[in-house]
Amino acid sequence: MLSYTCVVEGKVTGGNFQSWVQSTAQLLGLKGWVRNVADRKAEILLQGDAAKFTAFREHLLAEAPIVDRGEITCNTIEYDKVFDVFEIRG
Repeated sequence: MLSYTCVVEGKVTGGNFQSWVQSTAQLLGLKGWVRNVADRKAEILLQGDAAKFTAFREHLLAEAPIVDRGEITCNTIEYDKVFDVFEIRG
């Protein structure tokens, strides 16, 4: 399945970043997950149509609650699993 991944650098722990990602993805009808992968870094996997992903990315860049935001990198990937919901993975 065509999916999208974003890696976000900045203070993404101790705030409401993951819940913001989940509610924004759900609002746009996207499926997938968000998780912290390192100190000051989170990974997001999204599944849905390209227009919804573009809208999510615009919200992420403009509105996400990230303190000391660093680089945000988003790419299209092939992913073999299809998700039914959007979840927080810790």
